[in-house]
Amino acid sequence: MRVIGLMSGTSYDAIEAAAADLTLDDGTLRLRPLGHLSVPYPDDLRSLIAATLPPAATTAQTVCALDTGIGRAFATVAERALHELCADVADLVVSHGQTLYHWVDSGAVRGTLQLGQPAWIAQHTGLPVVSDLRSKDVAAGGQGAPLVSMTDALLLRALPGTPAALNLGGIANITVVAPGTEPLAFDAGPANALLDAAIGHFTGGALHCDEDGRRAAAGRTDPNLLRLLLSDPYYRRPAPKSTGKERFHLPYLQQALGGVPGLDTDDVLATLTRLTSVIVADACRAHQVTELIASGGGTRNPTLMRMISEELPGVPLRPSDDLGLPSEAKEALAFAVLGFLTFHGLPGTLPSSTGARHATLLGSITPGRRPLRLPEPAPRPPRILRITV
Repeated sequence: MRVIGLMSGTSYDAIEAAAADLTLDDGTLRLRPLGHLSVPYPDDLRSLIAATLPPAATTAQTVCALDTGIGRAFATVAERALHELCADVADLVVSHGQTLYHWVDSGAVRGTLQLGQPAWIAQHTGLPVVSDLRSKDVAAGGQGAPLVSMTDALLLRALPGTPAALNLGGIANITVVAPGTEPLAFDAGPANALLDAAIGHFTGGALHCDEDGRRAAAGRTDPNLLRLLLSDPYYRRPAPKSTGKERFHLPYLQQALGGVPGLDTDDVLATLTRLTSVIVADACRAHQVTELIASGGGTRNPTLMRMISEELPGVPLRPSDDLGLPSEAKEALAFAVLGFLTFHGLPGTLPSSTGARHATLLGSITPGRRPLRLPEPAPRPPRILRITV
């Protein structure tokens, strides 16, 4: 089955598309990547997303405009992926959409909202679309995140020791696969979320990220600011847990900076980069991780990768590309896997990773141009993921 996965993370800088051929054979899920695209959001749409995200107030009209605008943007990218990656032949599109709000109350997730109307994608491509993948897990008492844990667990099971997968997007999430136990996954805390907020603030919006970590590399970690940031009780909550920009946003950072005034911009960025490296390292030590497989936009930041290595001496750190899974496309491919599972009547969550009462069949399906025909449900879920060429 040929599947296109669409994703835009908490950094909301671009829409990622990845295509793959997927087959399930006697407990082995085989994935052959066909390529990926990264398409920046139109400037006006990105600005509207930024102006609507918490803690900003909004209106129903704006939410409707975003649902349509994001849906149309995703549809355009899906159409490109169909032409450029799939030679106009595909069976399914899976869309994560854009998270606008992840409602966490005292550690429990009450709801989650991803926008991007899938009807636009179905209309543009003619293909069925699986979307709204998080809500079913939330309804079953789970965190609705991190959903990449299913793909992580299937991939890591082939590795020795206690491997972990690290995704560095706006938020850093980790999946740990220890021998003899069920996989564990959780959001460790901010990765690019606070860095992007800081650089945007200090440059008056001229820059959206610390490219290649150059500004952080030029600064020095401020121990007082780092200590203040690490005092957030979120880091001491047990897994499973999830978070987002509802918590780690610019006003949150400004409040912390108010306690340590007068810092140089580069020193703030160095401290925020060190913060991510410390929370990742603390999580890995707590679960006795022996190898760390990294993916996501943060892997392009050599300063962040260096700091993580410094905090975890003796723990090999390598990109998911080494396992055949392109690090920049991993999340889009992970959602392609989830949509494939849904289409074949298989659950896409691990209760040990999301905290749900039971594994759930994820998402809603929007038909394409033809009548919707689902295959016979697969007899059993996969146990391992193999990347093929």
